[in-house]
Amino acid sequence: MEKTRLSVYSLAVSENFSFLKQAVNIQEAYLRAIPVAGGGCLLPVCEMHKRDATLLRLLTEWRNRNVAAYPNQFTASEESTRDWLDQELLAVKDRMLFLVVSPTGQTLGHLGFSGCHNSDMMFEIDNVVRGVADAGPDIFARAMTALIEWARKTINVNGFFLRAMNDDHDAIAFYKKNHFVAESSIPLVAVKDGDRVNYREALPTETASKHFMRMVYKAPAHEVGEKLILTAGPSISAKEAVYAFDAALSGWNGNWSRYLSRFEKSFAEYVGVKHALATSSCTGALQIALMALDIGPGDEVIVPDQTWVATANAVRYVGAIPVFADIELDTWNIDARSVETLITGKTKAIVAVHMYGHPARMSNILAVARQYGLKVVEDAAPAIGAEWQGKRCGSFGDFAAFSFQGAKLMVTGEGGMLVTNDDDLYAKAYKIWDQGRNPSRTFWIDEDGVKFKMSNIQAALGLGQLERVDELIEMKRRIFEWYQEGLEGVPHISLNQEVEGARSIYWMSSILLDKDARIGRDALMQQLKTRNIDSRPVFPAISQYPIWPREQPPQSTAMHVGLQAINLPSGVCLSRDEVAYACKHIRSILLG
Repeated sequence: MEKTRLSVYSLAVSENFSFLKQAVNIQEAYLRAIPVAGGGCLLPVCEMHKRDATLLRLLTEWRNRNVAAYPNQFTASEESTRDWLDQELLAVKDRMLFLVVSPTGQTLGHLGFSGCHNSDMMFEIDNVVRGVADAGPDIFARAMTALIEWARKTINVNGFFLRAMNDDHDAIAFYKKNHFVAESSIPLVAVKDGDRVNYREALPTETASKHFMRMVYKAPAHEVGEKLILTAGPSISAKEAVYAFDAALSGWNGNWSRYLSRFEKSFAEYVGVKHALATSSCTGALQIALMALDIGPGDEVIVPDQTWVATANAVRYVGAIPVFADIELDTWNIDARSVETLITGKTKAIVAVHMYGHPARMSNILAVARQYGLKVVEDAAPAIGAEWQGKRCGSFGDFAAFSFQGAKLMVTGEGGMLVTNDDDLYAKAYKIWDQGRNPSRTFWIDEDGVKFKMSNIQAALGLGQLERVDELIEMKRRIFEWYQEGLEGVPHISLNQEVEGARSIYWMSSILLDKDARIGRDALMQQLKTRNIDSRPVFPAISQYPIWPREQPPQSTAMHVGLQAINLPSGVCLSRDEVAYACKHIRSILLG
């Protein structure tokens, strides 16, 4: 089934909620907890709570005390509460409840989400109950903020709303204080059911006895821009924390590679290749690839002139000579036409970079490589999940390398992955990765090798990230769309948007500034910084660096993009308001 933003969202809701609910003991539950600023946490209601008699009594007491706040009004028993928890909460894929826990471990109340599977991709905040009257003046406000921020930074949710009875004045006042505004009113009529009085939505001909007020969350505008809006930053969920804790606690001796093996296997499957090898960095992965392709002193490798230095450094590290090709103006990726003009009898390979998450035109690169008998390595460092003509980046070349450095979409702090479809190349790469070890003799080294291995703990973090990667990609693509909308009509800039045949992950949302703009690129960045908007120049034409074994004049398009382009704030956890703030000031500066 083709993935859509809605289908990715729905699956993310189900999988994130399911993971939180799976805890079977108190340690597992607290590892999944959401910290609350100023102390305390939100503890997910999970499988273990079905056996917690004390909690069931508390929940029953609170349900009966707050019965008037709900449309379905009845007297709860501990048995009915246990059934409700089991069948109407834990068994429901798009419903989640958290206990509000004090810094000393006291359960103070609860709040959560319900009805999250919807086409609007909105979370309804539900079951907000203050169980302990003297819990403190602001812990529930802080808990509400923590809940919203956790959801916003973990799942590609579009927003938040709640419903409250119109006569529940204390609740409505609390919600208004916490940035919810009334949007609409839903008329309700009372329906008698024996001893119970329930409420349902009124028909047009019926007179309402109560109303359900629908309130929508509006983030406080005054807070946006008070601190620096960064260009990058990851999204870390409970899954990564739990996996990393498990690896730290038990990932030794016989379990030393448990997460490494799972990460490599899952990564290969995601990219669509046969083999994956976890490394300490993308640079190391590129070096192993070139060594496995028998590239060395005197050989030439063509790389783009506009990229991070590591692409060409890997060539230098094996003793070969990097030759710098120009880039395409519309993709900022290596131009196959430029590549062809640089091929000599010493050329052995092409390294194609998928710059900032936008795929290179791999069909053109492969055509040139086939014509001249060259190897192809993809530097897919920032492009996990990007696609060219429906095929994932990393599955085109003889090898491909990915990065999980801390600013990337997927992070392990530092780290990388080398992938290939070729069995023989994988075997060569594996031996190099293992320091040239001959497995038939203990501690016997009979070939050159390197020590560029990833740790099991890093792999645990990476596996958690990989299992959420599609929702992270949708969050990145949505950020780019916000920029597209916010910068529409602004003169003298163009966004680095995907071209026909490409599906970018927009690791970085970037703009190219015309030379005739009223302000220069660097001055624009300086003015943005004074307004707490971080940015960075794109990579310069790297042929200009004095470190290369052969001097080469910079390529014209790479030089132009390197001097005129800017990476905008693009961290996966950015809010729409933060992007709108950046757009407003870019517009203001450029229009004067």
